[in-house]
Amino acid sequence: MGLKALDYETMNENVKKVQYAVRGELYLRASELQKEGKKIIFTNVGNPQALGQKPLTFPRQVVALCQAPFLLDDPNVGLIFPADAIARAKHYLSLTSGGLGAYSDSRGIPGVRKEVAEFIERRDGYPSDPELIFLTDGASKGVMQILNCIIRGQGDGVLVPVPQYPLYSATISLFGGSLVPYYLEETANWGLDVNNLRESVAQARFKGITVRAMVIINPGNPTGQCLSEANLREILNFCYQENLVLLGDEVYQQNIYQDERPFISSRKVLMDMGPPISKDVQLVSFHTVSKGYWGECGQRGGYFEMTNIPPKTVDEIYKIASISLSPNVPAQIFMGLMVNPLKPGDVSYDQFVRESKGILESLRRRARIMTDGFNSCKNVVPCILFLNYAYHQKL
Repeated sequence: MGLKALDYETMNENVKKVQYAVRGELYLRASELQKEGKKIIFTNVGNPQALGQKPLTFPRQVVALCQAPFLLDDPNVGLIFPADAIARAKHYLSLTSGGLGAYSDSRGIPGVRKEVAEFIERRDGYPSDPELIFLTDGASKGVMQILNCIIRGQGDGVLVPVPQYPLYSATISLFGGSLVPYYLEETANWGLDVNNLRESVAQARFKGITVRAMVIINPGNPTGQCLSEANLREILNFCYQENLVLLGDEVYQQNIYQDERPFISSRKVLMDMGPPISKDVQLVSFHTVSKGYWGECGQRGGYFEMTNIPPKTVDEIYKIASISLSPNVPAQIFMGLMVNPLKPGDVSYDQFVRESKGILESLRRRARIMTDGFNSCKNVVPCILFLNYAYHQKL
């Protein structure tokens, strides 16, 4: 018998090219040690609840009621669950077609997408169209869907920041594209120099690569910075001039641990710039329930919002999303709760604020300890940068 389709020698070469350090050799070795009885603390990926962060009470109460709707018929339900959790559970159940065990629309529950659009409008000051919002199984799935639509083959490149989160290098390799690195400036608070971007694009074109998109991670991962409004304007101008799609990874927008520079969304800056740029630059923005003080990584809830994407392209993206039939429905409820939080006067509001504030203060305190610790070590950051550079240049 000859080689089979799933023998290593004949399988898809793009799969073998993928490298994903978050779950790579160190992780596998740590898992082996754990099986041997060693105590291992996994810090290879942002996973707050695995490290002891307690989940917020209110969203868990709401989803618990949605998962077990028969509890709502129990006359004693009000003795266990607060009135606002009961009301919110009934609200979300009314938006579904058969409860949490039924498929939703492939883009997500329309009512939840409407709540996401309202959140974006409150945040940015500009209307958002629910029809251009897709709910996803975490932001990663959304990123993969969009990159799959952009990358046509090895000749297509995507600008990715270095240091980066390896989702991008892994996914670009999987889809057969080319990663085009651009380097963040540590001395400029991990901002970026547009001249560096132009140089990266020029080098890629010299190699025969067509650069089609640019990724920004804002707030940064792993660098932790917020890009300034001026820097975002430069980036959007650059995308306009080079005809690039901008992918705005904004999943850490709740994780701000400094007071000097707030988070500003790419979409807000784009809309502020006005025509022609605001009507021309294609932007896809991503968010998730995994980060911030929610830390609901295992729920796999996320969304992406599209700006200036042609209707026919949206239809194609919808078609691809439909192959999976539906994003997981409980995570959609978590997303609705995140973007439509409790308000002053709600029964559970004080507890929610107390819990979320406590988590954020703890995260901020630990971020400062880590920053001071790394800054006291010689050559640590340069080493990280060199490893990123060496990986992408195959040194």
